[in-house]
Amino acid sequence: MFKLFDFSLKISGFPIDEARLEFDNILEIPEANYESYILGRRKQIVDFHLKNNAFYSQLASGKTSDQWDALPVLTKKELQQPLDLRLSQGFTAKNVFVNKTSGSSGDPFIFAKDNYSHAMTWASNMYRFGWYGIDFNSSYQARFYGIPLDFIGNKKERLKDFLSHRFRFPIFDLSDPILEKFLGHFKRKKFDYINGYTSSIVLFAKYLERKDIILKDICPTLKVCIVTSEMLFEKDKVLMEKQFGVPIVNEYGASELDLIAFENQKGEWQVNAETLFVEILDDAGQPVPYGTQGRVVITSLYNKAHPFIRYDIGDVGILDPKSTFKKPILKQLTGRTNDVAVLPSGKKSPGLTFYYVTKSIIEDDGNVKEFIIRQTEIDSFEIEYVSEVELTLSQIAKIEDAISLYLEPNLKFTFIRKASLARTNRGKLKQFQSLIRA
Repeated sequence: MFKLFDFSLKISGFPIDEARLEFDNILEIPEANYESYILGRRKQIVDFHLKNNAFYSQLASGKTSDQWDALPVLTKKELQQPLDLRLSQGFTAKNVFVNKTSGSSGDPFIFAKDNYSHAMTWASNMYRFGWYGIDFNSSYQARFYGIPLDFIGNKKERLKDFLSHRFRFPIFDLSDPILEKFLGHFKRKKFDYINGYTSSIVLFAKYLERKDIILKDICPTLKVCIVTSEMLFEKDKVLMEKQFGVPIVNEYGASELDLIAFENQKGEWQVNAETLFVEILDDAGQPVPYGTQGRVVITSLYNKAHPFIRYDIGDVGILDPKSTFKKPILKQLTGRTNDVAVLPSGKKSPGLTFYYVTKSIIEDDGNVKEFIIRQTEIDSFEIEYVSEVELTLSQIAKIEDAISLYLEPNLKFTFIRKASLARTNRGKLKQFQSLIRA
């Protein structure tokens, strides 16, 4: 069979065959030798950038690869400068893969990967999707993503969709008539898997629930649904599993890096330890023990074009105590470091705490399709929601009581019913946002 996806990578300059061979060799390294592999790759990539990358050499300020814990933690703000100032010797914007982060952290920037590193990313993706019988060369994807609306950007994405054997469902309008059209495609097309933003796929599942439809009954080829980019709540996962009739898999990744963690068949969020090294650090930049919450800091072990060494991705998480060098397990991802609510008492709380507490009440009657929370003042919050009817005074009182119990009393809430919620230009829904400084 002609492998169109592999061919499209090769003609774009990404040596997927060589990368897949190296990736397979990494998988064969036994647990007893894996720490040596990680430490060796760490040293190699740091030494390379100290020698060949003026930006990183200056940032490291005389440190060496043998002083790992003393190496600087790289922040997104430090990367907000022209790309050519950050590229390693021998690399230009013309001979690397260039892209831009989504900016969901508030600090977007342009980044680069050398072609081999980008091929290793695809080898990693292929391996993990393969756990669920997905082959990028043959499996047909139902893609719930945004798409550029300008003519050239739109056509580029459509070409990528064709080469990647996927059909895109634009997610900027998710009204019932549009979701009905989505359903029609599932009736006519032999999709193997769903992949896309969590909130959009949850809305589709709620639509199926209202229609009393199991998706696999009308699309028997469907094997799995993989969600990404936004928080997956357990209640939503249960709903999707019921309405889709297939396993729901949680993915955690970053475009500038790779897949960071991917839910395995045991339900564990298995961290990518082949092309990345993931650390959890405290506020002083020191590693914390497994089981302890901290900042997620990641090193790209293969990217020579651009340094991502001890890179603070902007998330807060916990590695499971049973983690090993070969098989780290992400026990919990608690949110972004900039999604923190600062309360009148001085208490700081992850913004998603509000979302968790509110979600359990606001969706009880099934009328509320989705909602977001925005902190506007230290004691004031707006909750925008999409619903067929206004929230009742009883529902509002329950929300306020629950937040008083779990967080603190005397907070003020404004509830705003809307026809739809604003998404980013890529279609993501930001569940919590603070408009004040943490």
